[in-house]
Amino acid sequence: MSQRKILITTALPYANGYIHLGHLVEYLQADFWTRFQNMRGNECVYICADDTHGTPIMVKARELGITPEQLIAQSYKEHTQDFADFQIKFSHYGSTNSAENKALCEYFYGKFVAGGHTRKQAIKQLFCEHDKMFLPDRFVKGTCPKCGAKEQYGDSCDVCGSTYSPSDMKDVHCSLCGTTPVLKDSESIFFKLNDFKKYLEEWIPKHSSPEISKKMLEWFNEDLHDLDISRDEPYFGFPIPGTDNKKFFYVWVDAPMGYMSSTEQWAKAQGKTLQDIWQDPTREIYHFIGKDIARFHTIFWPAFLKAAELRSPNQVFVHGHLMVNGEKMSKSKGTFIAARTYLNHMNPEHLRYYYSTKLSSSVDDIDLNMEDFVNRVNSDLVGKITNLGSRGGQMLKKKMDGIMSTPDAEGAKLIKSAQERGETIAAHFEARDFAKAITEIRGIADDANKYFDEKAPWKTLETDPAGTKQVITATLNIFRILAIYLKPVLPYYTEKVAKLLGEADYKWSDINTVLTNRSINEYEHLATRVEADKIKAMIEESRQINEKIQAEKKAASTAPAKAAAAPVAAKAAEGDRAPEIEFADFEKVDLRVGLVVEAEEIKEADKLLRLKIDIGNGEIRQIISGIKAAYKPEQLLGRKVLVCVNLKPRKMKFGMSEGMVLAAGTGGSDLFMLTPDEGAQVGQRVK
Repeated sequence: MSQRKILITTALPYANGYIHLGHLVEYLQADFWTRFQNMRGNECVYICADDTHGTPIMVKARELGITPEQLIAQSYKEHTQDFADFQIKFSHYGSTNSAENKALCEYFYGKFVAGGHTRKQAIKQLFCEHDKMFLPDRFVKGTCPKCGAKEQYGDSCDVCGSTYSPSDMKDVHCSLCGTTPVLKDSESIFFKLNDFKKYLEEWIPKHSSPEISKKMLEWFNEDLHDLDISRDEPYFGFPIPGTDNKKFFYVWVDAPMGYMSSTEQWAKAQGKTLQDIWQDPTREIYHFIGKDIARFHTIFWPAFLKAAELRSPNQVFVHGHLMVNGEKMSKSKGTFIAARTYLNHMNPEHLRYYYSTKLSSSVDDIDLNMEDFVNRVNSDLVGKITNLGSRGGQMLKKKMDGIMSTPDAEGAKLIKSAQERGETIAAHFEARDFAKAITEIRGIADDANKYFDEKAPWKTLETDPAGTKQVITATLNIFRILAIYLKPVLPYYTEKVAKLLGEADYKWSDINTVLTNRSINEYEHLATRVEADKIKAMIEESRQINEKIQAEKKAASTAPAKAAAAPVAAKAAEGDRAPEIEFADFEKVDLRVGLVVEAEEIKEADKLLRLKIDIGNGEIRQIISGIKAAYKPEQLLGRKVLVCVNLKPRKMKFGMSEGMVLAAGTGGSDLFMLTPDEGAQVGQRVK
């Protein structure tokens, strides 16, 4: 069989987050497949990169007081270290924030325009006047129009799963500062996706599984909607040519191009061009992705490639999501586990092995069941497979002269049987049915353990040393074949097996060799058992980390200045004049005399105090107020203040605020509480 040339890519992890065990489903299965192909003598190149653009990157960098470039550099370092520690071997790992990617975006866009596949249209978008920016859907929150769930994002509801437009929501507010955005006109650039409807209807069934194809073609019952490929400034990304840096490419435009730009970087290192690799008709190209982004990769991306007159991938391989203990990964339960948290407690080879026992070519979700995880690793990998090398290798080296002889007749038969299963196992690996491959491997190990136990070589060491050595020789040969089959899944493990037997790096064809009359090296520990207490410690650490992250997010997205009347005064000082109102509108404001009965600072927030205020008739209101810079909590206890009591309660990141205390000033330490007359009674209405 001639050598195949293969290029594979995996979805690009976003630079604004950590790698977690759900991500690793994809990167590990692609790693298994790449290593298998290379063992078979093919040239398989594995490409990935960090997805680095978009509003979340810009906002996060602003929160941290660093540049977006510094943020993505730190993320790149963390991501690549996590991957390396999980033994994932990329041919090249790049970044979408590269010169090559910028040039590709401009090339694609030029082709879009030249082909008449773009149009411009003024659309109304939500604009935050406080943050001075148009708001992407994920930076809008409000009440779901379908089920009424509060604090949902502007594109979909986490409670009922509905998708919608931010304009359909109630109680819409900016998720960064809490203010109500306004609608403003902005000219957007659209990609005319419907131009490629007929092409895509033919392309999708040929390049994706029947299950995915059927799902994607549901979109084709009507005209395909044009895709808005532009975003307004401020935005971290590549400016669109001809827009004076006022418009930027939407992140879902430049992200898939990261496959090509990172391939180009790899190609340059080989003395080749992107055209040499991507446009080579003899090279197979495959995308590994999760089912949540199938639409982007089977509709938008092939349309982009067609418009740019470039080839499309041979197939889009789609996998399911990771469940933990039969449920969605949960941050509160500690089962939303970062790769680094796992590595702090557990052996990466254990997860590699466990995922291989669960993965198939289907889009079904896989379940990381912790009890099953312990059993499979301890029983199968350690108790069955490693047990053969451990018992046989140590017995030969410590109890005998450390030199293999020849297998006995029964052992030779088992070796031949193990070799003959090679093509079946290879076919499962090729089809990405890793679980089926592991089942075959485990079956060989079962047969070998039965043989070893029945022969009981530990009993015949002195009475029949020659026969004993034959049994051990057969056992070690079978163990060697198992290690070769497992190399795509456990590369470092197999390296240690090759070292034990004094061999070079294994190829798949090495299963056909039978080792006889050769010395082995000292046995090196190959695998450890999973300890239940380490799993508990990992989950607890994960829970604590996620609690901390959520607290930080809440602190970052709180709008402290909105909790007091001071910002109105500050705006007036800056020359901003509020719109005029009628006297009847002012009469709606219900001002009461209140008494501060509790006051405490919110340590996670720079400007906030939490006040408990008695507004009369025994009613206590909690008010979160942005006056920390001007007052210490103890200065307010027992103090009478003016409170707007009919202001609609607002759910803030640190609790519900049920009113507003009145203060004047330009903000910061320049704030002064408005105090009622000396004889004013608590609960008294102020006219």
